[in-house]
Amino acid sequence: MTQVLGLARVGLTCRETTIRLAVSLAAVLLAGCRAGLARADEWKPAKGPLLTKWAQEVGPSNALPEYPRPQMVRQTWQNLNGLWDYAITAKSEERVPATYDGKILVPYCIESALSGVMKPFLPRDRLWYHRRITIPAAWRGRRVLLHFGAVDWEAAIYLNGKDLGGHRGGYDAFSFDITRFLKADEPQDLVVSVLDPSDSSWQLHGKQSLHPGGCSYTATSGIWQTVWMEPVPATTSIETLHAVPELEKGVLKLTVTGRVGNEPLDLVATAHDAGRPVSTVGGKAGFELWPALRENKVRFYKNTGSWFSTDLVLPMKDAKPWTPDRPFLYDLDIELRSRDGKVADRVTSYFGMRSLAAKPDPKGFTRFLLNGEPTLMCGALDQGFWPDGIYTAATDAALRYDVQIAKQAGLNIIRKHVKVEPDRFYFWCDKLGLMVLQDMPSGNEGDAKTDLPRSPEASAQCELEKRVLILERWNHPSIIAWCPFNEGWGQHDTLRYALWIKQLDPARLVDEASGFPWHGGGDIQDSHGGVSPGNPRQIGLVSENGGFGLATPGHDWPCEIWTYRSYDPRIGGSIDALGQGLKGRRLPVLDADSKRWFTEQVARMYAELWRQKDTQGMSGQFFCQLYDTESECDGLVSYDRAVWKVDPDALRAAATGRQTAEQPKVAGKRP
Repeated sequence: MTQVLGLARVGLTCRETTIRLAVSLAAVLLAGCRAGLARADEWKPAKGPLLTKWAQEVGPSNALPEYPRPQMVRQTWQNLNGLWDYAITAKSEERVPATYDGKILVPYCIESALSGVMKPFLPRDRLWYHRRITIPAAWRGRRVLLHFGAVDWEAAIYLNGKDLGGHRGGYDAFSFDITRFLKADEPQDLVVSVLDPSDSSWQLHGKQSLHPGGCSYTATSGIWQTVWMEPVPATTSIETLHAVPELEKGVLKLTVTGRVGNEPLDLVATAHDAGRPVSTVGGKAGFELWPALRENKVRFYKNTGSWFSTDLVLPMKDAKPWTPDRPFLYDLDIELRSRDGKVADRVTSYFGMRSLAAKPDPKGFTRFLLNGEPTLMCGALDQGFWPDGIYTAATDAALRYDVQIAKQAGLNIIRKHVKVEPDRFYFWCDKLGLMVLQDMPSGNEGDAKTDLPRSPEASAQCELEKRVLILERWNHPSIIAWCPFNEGWGQHDTLRYALWIKQLDPARLVDEASGFPWHGGGDIQDSHGGVSPGNPRQIGLVSENGGFGLATPGHDWPCEIWTYRSYDPRIGGSIDALGQGLKGRRLPVLDADSKRWFTEQVARMYAELWRQKDTQGMSGQFFCQLYDTESECDGLVSYDRAVWKVDPDALRAAATGRQTAEQPKVAGKRP
């Protein structure tokens, strides 16, 4: 399937969003119909154990058709999601296969039902992808970039039999300039080879496991985010943007990098509020070559261009602040212009004006400040797993729905747990107003007992990935903190990590280690369970708490599901679900009484945060978790996102501080 789509900019007003998404989707579907329907009968989803309602909307002609990079949009691009050939061979087989096993729907991982394959992939295996691509005639004379959103874990890319190069890392994006490898006037052969040790080695893998169960889940291997291409000017293009809001000073600091020829260009950035320009600033991209440089670089060496980095400051007087309640976003246009005013390259983006801080209050407690105001974090753990796509949501609407769940329950933040999502997830957090405490994916790269790395290779590779992941996501106003380690998994050089993360991104908070072990670095002391111990130097929060759960028959993963505590109708209250209380009995199911009980437990946790904020000094409580995940049934919503196990209205009252009584009032309606 080939999709060619033109976009003017990322829509930010409600009306603009509706119109632009409709136009974009129509263009994508038309292109998909022309290129993909001929082969649609070759594919169908595998018979998975549990599907979401969005699975029925997925097919070869519309596999995640949305523009994948909403903070740096170009008008012309080509989506390469859809049906690819695939084959599984021995890891030792490095030759491109002569034949393939069948079709796989990209970008859903091979283990998922939505891939159409749903096969396990082992460390001894090599996974091959193949498809033909066509370069539009209108792209001639420009450079063509091939982008991969994420491939887990080690990828080698070949085009027309030529080795483009490789990439290691299961969560970060990577790209190739494929211009010089293209054949003239004919389809191009693209091949991807993948190796993935999953959890059998030290690399970052989060909660993926070859042996899922307990707190580990089905692994993801291969392509799991959008594959796409775009043309850029031959010698002049914008490569990266870095936007840092300084709300107190009323400015946006913007750094633009890219490529220019041997003559400097004008760089112009304009901020818009609902289509109305509110701030414009210009600068230079590149610099004048004095005679000796021009003689050496251009005339002698025949060099055609250079990298540039330009800093701009946009005045944002009386800026509208971004908050979860009012997530205002500005549009941003960036243009490279020649001296005669002709636009050489243009990208569009958006940004939010907000400030973050950790400061002591008069009582001696360190508080989290959003836009200068003390703000409590009422949140939930969000693991980013799906029953039908595993690491990949079936559709963009499904991805958005997870943000809507949190908002409906009155939460203002989620902790994205040991996984980094595609850019569009954070776009929806930015747009709908949901803060994110972002974990880095975990691995086995270090020993938390000694705070030492496993090996130089493991430490260097995993640190590189974490650095890149921060650089790729640091423009999202919704992300308020980075957390490099969770419960000691792969933890090493803890204070060094807290230091370099803060140096790399001083505009955000650092949570050095979630749960344990703490070394005292960063801005946050992050506990698991109960109340965070008092600490006058750091923000105190509990990023995992609760452990209550119920079964939802027909909506649970088909395995032995579990939780720490559940409901016993015999006593009308809580019971130890892991101990003797439920020995020999099935986990209690959702009904009117158990739903009331579950809601009361979670609502009480948020109500107590509000009630104790001035005596305990805590700044946040996160329920574990937002939705069930495979064998864990402690979600506010079932794993297929179809059933609320709590009353969201009652949770919203507690999470927003409107209900702080010891026993929150909960309706007893059946779901």
